[in-house]
Amino acid sequence: MIEHTTTLRVRYADTDNMGIVYYAKYFEYFEVARTEMLRACGLPYVAIEESGFQLPVVEAKASYFSGAKYDEMLSIRATMPREPSPRLVIHYEIRTGEANTLIANGETTLVFVNKLTGKPARPPKAYIDAINNF
Repeated sequence: MIEHTTTLRVRYADTDNMGIVYYAKYFEYFEVARTEMLRACGLPYVAIEESGFQLPVVEAKASYFSGAKYDEMLSIRATMPREPSPRLVIHYEIRTGEANTLIANGETTLVFVNKLTGKPARPPKAYIDAINNF
């Protein structure tokens, strides 16, 4: 299993009228964690796109347990299987900084797509190498 943790501070613009993070923002937080995990593996999104592939999200889900508040530090742990596959299923846990309380979790499924044809494809060699070397 590959695991990476990213931290971020809740911005005022992320909160709703009740002073808590608007539910859809968690999907943006998942994206930040996913992008940073791939970067930590040595494979930033730009490298995937430059090699002729894209990784669209085909499914996303989240469960919420309590709301994050403005200026709170969040820890977002992203995990994914080490085995290369055309489908990339990534799990997320979001916790508050000091209390380390689980406030949300979720999952996204992405599929490697050939940039020219728009059709699903096997993962590129650069991805497989990066995962194996992590």
